[in-house]
Amino acid sequence: MLSVALTLLVAVAIFGSLAVVSRLDDTDRRWRDIARARFVLGVPWGTLVVIAIVLTVYLFVQDGISNLSDPVTIPYRAWSYFYPLGILTSSFSHASFGHLVGNLIATVAVAPIAEYVWGHYPDEEIAETLPWWRSNPWVRALVLFPLAVIGIGIVTSLFALGPVIGFSGLVFAFAGFAIVRYPITTLIATIGIQSALVTVYNSLRSPVFVYAAEASPPSAPSWANVAIQGHALGFFIGLVLGIALLERRRNRTGGSGVAPSAMRIWIAVLLYAFSKGLWQIYWFGEGNTYYLFRGPGVALVAALALVITLAIAASNRPVLPDRFATRIQRARSSRDGAPGSPVDRPIDRLDGEESAHSEAGVRFERIRELASSFDAGSRGAGTLTRRGTAFVSVLLVLAVLGGVAIPLNLLVIEGATDADGPTVQIEDYTVQYAEGVENELVSGIGIDAIEDDAGLSGDGVIVSSDRRNLWMEAITAARLEFSGSETVSVGGPGWRETVHVERAGWDPVGNDTVYQVWLWQDGTDRQLAYESNASRADVRIDNSTVAIAPDEGEFLLEIDSDGDESVSSVPVPELNESAVAGGLTVENEDGTLYAETAGTTVAVAHEESYDG
Repeated sequence: MLSVALTLLVAVAIFGSLAVVSRLDDTDRRWRDIARARFVLGVPWGTLVVIAIVLTVYLFVQDGISNLSDPVTIPYRAWSYFYPLGILTSSFSHASFGHLVGNLIATVAVAPIAEYVWGHYPDEEIAETLPWWRSNPWVRALVLFPLAVIGIGIVTSLFALGPVIGFSGLVFAFAGFAIVRYPITTLIATIGIQSALVTVYNSLRSPVFVYAAEASPPSAPSWANVAIQGHALGFFIGLVLGIALLERRRNRTGGSGVAPSAMRIWIAVLLYAFSKGLWQIYWFGEGNTYYLFRGPGVALVAALALVITLAIAASNRPVLPDRFATRIQRARSSRDGAPGSPVDRPIDRLDGEESAHSEAGVRFERIRELASSFDAGSRGAGTLTRRGTAFVSVLLVLAVLGGVAIPLNLLVIEGATDADGPTVQIEDYTVQYAEGVENELVSGIGIDAIEDDAGLSGDGVIVSSDRRNLWMEAITAARLEFSGSETVSVGGPGWRETVHVERAGWDPVGNDTVYQVWLWQDGTDRQLAYESNASRADVRIDNSTVAIAPDEGEFLLEIDSDGDESVSSVPVPELNESAVAGGLTVENEDGTLYAETAGTTVAVAHEESYDG
């Protein structure tokens, strides 16, 4: 009851203060008029339709409606070009409810700005030349804008590096498109407004948050879980589209200054890239090692911010000085056997007022225009502008960002991992537990100068499918060691199945853990999927040692006495029971094994405990 009251208090405080300020602010009407000038009824309908599409995919395609916090994710990743379903859905699917909410909040903050730049109402100059459906504001708002977003989403999936999932690539595309025209507004929205919306959402969801310090499973750093290439790809797609739209509108308005200042663009791009982690270039090392190329990343972002600024705000002056352009033109004319323009000489002879008004003068003036147009188009390097050159550089960056993903997306996964132990087979999915197997996602494509990743291994629950060309380390061995039990959901449109994973083990004193891993599907019996090696406690009792060994689903005590070639074995006793072997009495007291002989009692092992 208190939580509900506090939630209402937060809502009243936020929306009540907004209502009061709106009545006091004389500019409120102006803002509404500005929105209505480019939006139908002042509402960003396209953004709302896009949000509805993303929610529909999460709830009904990923089956988030059955379990809001555990959607089906594996089949909706962009695994490769040989798996069209993943390519079509990955940009609109999400890994969790928190992932979904974060991207939707970012969309609310920045997508309306991108939609405002594009506008529901086309320019009056070209509206008459367009088909009715391209100039109709409702069609532009409810159909064309969402279709453009879907198309960009598919493009980001096609050229994303690795099995990405999430709408964040499109969020970055919105930002790249908007920052071209409204750099400071976009910066405020993506940093300030987005952060405020996250804070308000969290305060409404949990008005009082209680944090208890507790152990956490070993995990990769936060930046190693970010699809940095996908984010950069989306950002540059948005930039290219935004610059192209800006240039088209410049040409229609006779080159009027519609672009913001170069300093604003540079500051906005630089701060946005830094705040959103576009500098975080990383790669994987052996085991739990990750490489973050912080210095090169920052330098690269600074250089690209300059190139982007030039592509938007640089002048249209030629890259080469006039004298070099003239030399190039003369050289080409000499190469073609024409020392000069064949029309310049007779045109130059016609000067004065008479030539201007005579029929011949009019004809020659027209010839001069055509000749001048031809000459301008034939200069090549001489007419390449500074802004155009920078824009070509932006296009090259976009091509590199997309191109690096093509070889990886063309790879064919070998399928199920060759490892001992049974598997769970569900339709075309193979679920198994393995350790020390080749990681088929990253092996062989690393940076040899930094780390030879030809032998990178995968440890944990592996999900693979030949038909879907996927391979995934769904649950790491370290995570299972921490939690003790996990679940993996597989499926497709209209169905899902859950596989349960459970680990049990013992920790011999001073040595490695002995454990077993079990797998089973809902409605089926458990099956043993993996057993570790035996391990001996680093203690000695009456010249005897105690080891624990897994044995087809059980754990055995192996007592080895000096001078006795045989090893006595007996199952590990149940809780608060004891067993006798090799002259030792071993008792299980509340999960700790004590070995006793001749009045001496020593702890030899502890049952593995979990925090999940």
